[in-house]
Amino acid sequence: MELNRDTAMGLLHQYVKNEKMIAHCLASEAVLRGIARKLGRDEEKWGLAGLLHDLDVETTNAEAGVHGTQTEVLLKDYDVASDVLDAIRMHNEYSSGKERSTEFQFALAAGETITGLIFATTYVYPDKKLASVKPKSVVKRMKEKMFAASVKRENILECEKIGIPIDEFAALAIESMLPVADELGL
Repeated sequence: MELNRDTAMGLLHQYVKNEKMIAHCLASEAVLRGIARKLGRDEEKWGLAGLLHDLDVETTNAEAGVHGTQTEVLLKDYDVASDVLDAIRMHNEYSSGKERSTEFQFALAAGETITGLIFATTYVYPDKKLASVKPKSVVKRMKEKMFAASVKRENILECEKIGIPIDEFAALAIESMLPVADELGL
Protein backbone atom coordinates (compact mmCIF):
# COMPACT_ATOMS: atom_id res chain seq x y z
CA MET A 1 0.00 0.00 0.00
CA GLU A 2 1.32 3.44 -0.89
CA LEU A 3 2.27 5.71 1.96
CA ASN A 4 1.24 9.28 1.26
CA ARG A 5 1.02 12.16 3.71
CA ASP A 6 -2.67 11.60 4.55
CA THR A 7 -2.00 7.95 5.36
CA ALA A 8 1.09 8.94 7.35
CA MET A 9 -0.96 11.43 9.39
CA GLY A 10 -3.51 8.70 10.11
CA LEU A 11 -0.74 6.38 11.31
CA LEU A 12 0.80 9.13 13.43
CA HIS A 13 -2.53 9.72 15.19
CA GLN A 14 -3.04 5.96 15.55
CA TYR A 15 0.29 5.32 17.27
CA VAL A 16 1.06 8.65 18.95
CA LYS A 17 -1.49 10.13 21.35
CA ASN A 18 0.63 12.83 23.01
CA GLU A 19 -0.25 16.15 21.32
CA LYS A 20 3.18 17.65 22.04
CA MET A 21 4.83 14.70 20.33
CA ILE A 22 2.52 15.09 17.34
CA ALA A 23 3.47 18.79 17.18
CA HIS A 24 7.15 17.77 17.32
CA CYS A 25 6.60 15.41 14.38
CA LEU A 26 4.80 18.11 12.38
CA ALA A 27 7.63 20.55 13.10
CA SER A 28 10.18 17.91 12.09
CA GLU A 29 8.31 17.34 8.83
CA ALA A 30 8.41 21.06 8.08
CA VAL A 31 12.12 21.35 8.84
CA LEU A 32 12.99 18.26 6.80
CA ARG A 33 11.06 19.67 3.86
CA GLY A 34 13.04 22.90 4.23
CA ILE A 35 16.34 21.03 4.29
CA ALA A 36 15.32 18.99 1.25
CA ARG A 37 14.42 22.18 -0.62
CA LYS A 38 17.77 23.73 0.22
CA LEU A 39 19.74 20.64 -0.79
CA GLY A 40 17.65 19.86 -3.88
CA ARG A 41 16.33 16.58 -2.47
CA ASP A 42 12.86 14.99 -2.55
CA GLU A 43 10.67 17.11 -0.24
CA GLU A 44 7.89 14.52 0.00
CA LYS A 45 10.26 11.73 0.98
CA TRP A 46 12.22 13.83 3.46
CA GLY A 47 9.01 15.30 4.87
CA LEU A 48 7.59 11.81 5.48
CA ALA A 49 10.77 10.83 7.33
CA GLY A 50 10.38 13.89 9.55
CA LEU A 51 6.70 13.22 10.14
CA LEU A 52 7.14 9.54 10.98
CA HIS A 53 10.54 9.47 12.71
CA ASP A 54 8.93 9.10 16.18
CA LEU A 55 6.07 6.81 15.11
CA ASP A 56 7.22 4.14 17.58
CA VAL A 57 7.93 6.51 20.49
CA GLU A 58 4.90 5.42 22.51
CA THR A 59 4.92 1.75 21.52
CA THR A 60 8.56 1.56 22.71
CA ASN A 61 8.00 3.92 25.68
CA ALA A 62 10.82 6.00 24.15
CA GLU A 63 13.27 3.37 25.41
CA ALA A 64 16.62 4.41 23.94
CA GLY A 65 17.68 0.85 23.18
CA VAL A 66 14.76 0.19 20.80
CA HIS A 67 13.18 3.56 19.84
CA GLY A 68 13.48 4.02 16.10
CA THR A 69 13.75 0.33 15.32
CA GLN A 70 10.05 -0.50 15.62
CA THR A 71 8.79 2.03 13.09
CA GLU A 72 9.79 -0.33 10.29
CA VAL A 73 7.53 -2.99 11.83
CA LEU A 74 4.66 -0.50 12.12
CA LEU A 75 5.09 0.41 8.44
CA LYS A 76 5.49 -3.15 7.09
CA ASP A 77 2.24 -3.01 5.11
CA TYR A 78 3.22 0.20 3.32
CA ASP A 79 5.51 0.97 0.40
CA VAL A 80 8.20 3.05 2.13
CA ALA A 81 11.56 3.78 0.54
CA SER A 82 14.43 1.98 2.24
CA ASP A 83 16.38 5.22 2.76
CA VAL A 84 13.40 6.71 4.64
CA LEU A 85 13.31 3.69 6.96
CA ASP A 86 17.09 3.86 7.34
CA ALA A 87 17.04 7.57 8.27
CA ILE A 88 14.24 6.94 10.77
CA ARG A 89 16.14 4.02 12.32
CA MET A 90 19.36 6.06 12.46
CA HIS A 91 17.86 9.19 14.05
CA ASN A 92 18.51 7.29 17.30
CA GLU A 93 22.06 6.00 16.87
CA TYR A 94 21.91 4.31 20.23
CA SER A 95 19.31 1.75 19.16
CA SER A 96 20.96 1.08 15.81
CA GLY A 97 24.41 0.43 17.24
CA LYS A 98 25.95 2.33 14.31
CA GLU A 99 26.98 5.91 13.62
CA ARG A 100 25.09 8.08 11.14
CA SER A 101 26.90 8.33 7.82
CA THR A 102 24.54 9.62 5.10
CA GLU A 103 23.24 13.06 4.26
CA PHE A 104 19.66 11.92 4.92
CA GLN A 105 20.59 10.47 8.32
CA PHE A 106 22.41 13.65 9.37
CA ALA A 107 19.55 15.83 8.10
CA LEU A 108 16.88 13.95 10.05
CA ALA A 109 18.90 13.85 13.26
CA ALA A 110 19.74 17.56 13.08
CA GLY A 111 16.32 18.63 11.80
CA GLU A 112 14.20 16.80 14.33
CA THR A 113 16.46 17.81 17.22
CA ILE A 114 16.55 21.54 16.49
CA THR A 115 12.75 21.62 16.74
CA GLY A 116 13.01 20.95 20.48
CA LEU A 117 15.38 23.85 20.95
CA ILE A 118 13.12 26.11 18.89
CA PHE A 119 10.02 25.12 20.89
CA ALA A 120 11.87 25.80 24.16
CA THR A 121 13.18 29.14 22.90
CA THR A 122 9.68 30.15 21.79
CA TYR A 123 8.26 29.37 25.25
CA VAL A 124 10.61 31.85 26.95
CA TYR A 125 9.53 34.72 24.70
CA PRO A 126 6.86 36.95 26.29
CA ASP A 127 4.32 36.30 23.51
CA LYS A 128 5.31 32.62 23.07
CA LYS A 129 5.06 33.05 19.29
CA LEU A 130 7.43 31.44 16.82
CA ALA A 131 7.23 34.55 14.64
CA SER A 132 9.08 36.46 17.38
CA VAL A 133 12.00 34.02 17.60
CA LYS A 134 15.24 35.11 15.97
CA PRO A 135 17.79 32.60 14.69
CA LYS A 136 20.51 34.23 16.80
CA SER A 137 18.44 33.47 19.93
CA VAL A 138 18.32 29.79 19.01
CA VAL A 139 22.07 29.74 18.34
CA LYS A 140 22.68 31.53 21.66
CA ARG A 141 20.58 28.88 23.45
CA MET A 142 22.75 26.18 21.85
CA LYS A 143 25.57 27.36 24.12
CA GLU A 144 23.44 27.33 27.27
CA LYS A 145 23.74 23.67 28.28
CA MET A 146 21.17 23.99 31.10
CA PHE A 147 18.55 25.46 28.74
CA ALA A 148 16.48 22.62 27.27
CA ALA A 149 19.13 20.30 28.70
CA SER A 150 17.68 17.18 27.06
CA VAL A 151 18.23 18.60 23.56
CA LYS A 152 21.35 16.99 22.10
CA ARG A 153 23.35 19.86 20.71
CA GLU A 154 25.75 17.45 18.97
CA ASN A 155 22.82 16.17 16.87
CA ILE A 156 21.86 19.69 15.84
CA LEU A 157 25.46 20.40 14.83
CA GLU A 158 25.27 17.55 12.33
CA CYS A 159 23.76 20.24 10.07
CA GLU A 160 27.36 21.16 9.34
CA LYS A 161 27.96 17.65 7.97
CA ILE A 162 25.40 18.42 5.25
CA GLY A 163 26.96 21.78 4.49
CA ILE A 164 24.63 24.09 6.43
CA PRO A 165 26.29 26.29 9.09
CA ILE A 166 24.42 26.48 12.42
CA ASP A 167 23.35 30.13 11.99
CA GLU A 168 21.85 29.35 8.60
CA PHE A 169 20.35 26.10 9.89
CA ALA A 170 18.55 27.85 12.75
CA ALA A 171 17.11 30.39 10.28
CA LEU A 172 16.05 27.62 7.87
CA ALA A 173 14.36 25.65 10.66
CA ILE A 174 12.41 28.64 11.99
CA GLU A 175 11.40 29.71 8.49
CA SER A 176 10.27 26.15 7.70
CA MET A 177 8.18 25.91 10.87
CA LEU A 178 6.44 29.30 10.50
CA PRO A 179 3.79 28.12 7.97
CA VAL A 180 2.63 25.44 10.46
CA ALA A 181 3.06 27.55 13.62
CA ASP A 182 -0.69 27.51 14.38
CA GLU A 183 -0.78 23.71 14.16
CA LEU A 184 2.21 23.63 16.51
CA GLY A 185 0.57 25.93 19.02
CA LEU A 186 3.27 28.51 18.44
